[in-house]
Amino acid sequence: MPVAALPSARLATEVGRTGLLAAPLVLGHVSTGLIGFVDSVIAGHHGTATLAAVSVGTALFWLPMMVPMGTLMSLPPAVSQLDGSGRRDEIGALFRQALWLALGLGLALFAFLSVAGLALEPMGIAPGIRDGARDFLHGIRWGVPALTFYLCMRYLCDGLHWTLPTMLFGFGGLVLLVPLGFALTYGVGGMPGRGAGGLGVASALMMWAQALAFMLYLRRARRFAGLRLFARWDAPQWVPIRSLLHTGLPIGVTVAMEGGLFITTALLIGRLGEVPVAAHQIAINVASLCYMIPLGLAEATTVRVGHAVGRGDPSAVRRAAWAGFIIVLGTQALSALALLLGNQVVVGFYTGDAQVAALAAALLLYAAAFQFPDGIQVIAAGALRGLRDTRVPMLIAAFAYWGVGMPLGAVLGLGVGGLTPAMGPRGMWLGLIGGLCVASVLMGWRFWRSSRDRHLRALLPVATTLPG
Repeated sequence: MPVAALPSARLATEVGRTGLLAAPLVLGHVSTGLIGFVDSVIAGHHGTATLAAVSVGTALFWLPMMVPMGTLMSLPPAVSQLDGSGRRDEIGALFRQALWLALGLGLALFAFLSVAGLALEPMGIAPGIRDGARDFLHGIRWGVPALTFYLCMRYLCDGLHWTLPTMLFGFGGLVLLVPLGFALTYGVGGMPGRGAGGLGVASALMMWAQALAFMLYLRRARRFAGLRLFARWDAPQWVPIRSLLHTGLPIGVTVAMEGGLFITTALLIGRLGEVPVAAHQIAINVASLCYMIPLGLAEATTVRVGHAVGRGDPSAVRRAAWAGFIIVLGTQALSALALLLGNQVVVGFYTGDAQVAALAAALLLYAAAFQFPDGIQVIAAGALRGLRDTRVPMLIAAFAYWGVGMPLGAVLGLGVGGLTPAMGPRGMWLGLIGGLCVASVLMGWRFWRSSRDRHLRALLPVATTLPG
């Protein structure tokens, strides 16, 4: 349905509501992105080798973390639909089952990170980077269960249209990480510095502080008293957990497909040496900060669409989605402009190494080029999650990112057996642009198809069949 066919007054109201809901989410995500900024700045001033090690370690941490993070994204639309259909009394039981799912996912990822360092040599990571990357992984893995619990509590609040805690606890963690990161990386008060490993430990401590503070807030806040979130202990129940997995695993795979494109690019660049890795880490950290804006908007769109589905209102479903698209076009224009005009200034915050700075500034120009396709595809995916349409988007992500983006980046960046010239990091980033462009077209087409009246009429009668 074209946006022109929507009542302009109602659409303007929806844009305002989506913006208010999204603002704390965006700021919360920005705080998460600033954690990567803090890690990169501390590591970059500690040394190029430390920055490169943190880059590889961060990549190996976030690549598998995408799956539990995306899987738990099934909670906001489920909670939002329960809320929209007047079934708030079922939210507490669903949340307790989601905590069991978060625990299982966190323990599985902890086990993975315990052995992930063994893959660094077979992957061809430069020898000077391996020890630091392994130390970073061994430190940060202790915070993984806390992070999955934190995400579960955060997504509960998001589904209930209460996004302020995401912002507050996000920036609270950032405030804690700065002194912890400096102390454990450089050493303080006679305690020796631990380099990249110290940053991993500092990140884990911050994750536990965030999770415990969030739990205390949920237990004491009057806003959540009626939900009885911690009123009783429930054993794991397969039916609601299976329903969350049914919706969430495709989301997790989709998120991992996109995130994996960026992360695998970092690992491939890790074969090229310290300067390309350090430059890529700076550029990808800045690009990730820009991505936090459409990501927060997409989560708000998911909640607004899910709430409209719960009410059984097809026109509200479309208004919620188009509001997200309208806002994201404006925010991505600003991001692209900032990257084009301020790339050299931004890079100066990270490093004083002239070689690293020059390459990082050049890569930020490529980041400017993919701001629009990145924003469009993430909003479309968020709207589809609100419709609980997750399986086809997963297939789209697989094709766009791994059928187009990664092969294109590998060929352009690394060359093919001497037959084609290797462009290095620049070629890999051209692959990122190609994958995101294909994803934006296909995700947008899928939403246009799913938002037509006959598809929504088929969805709405069964939309309230939720876990619990």
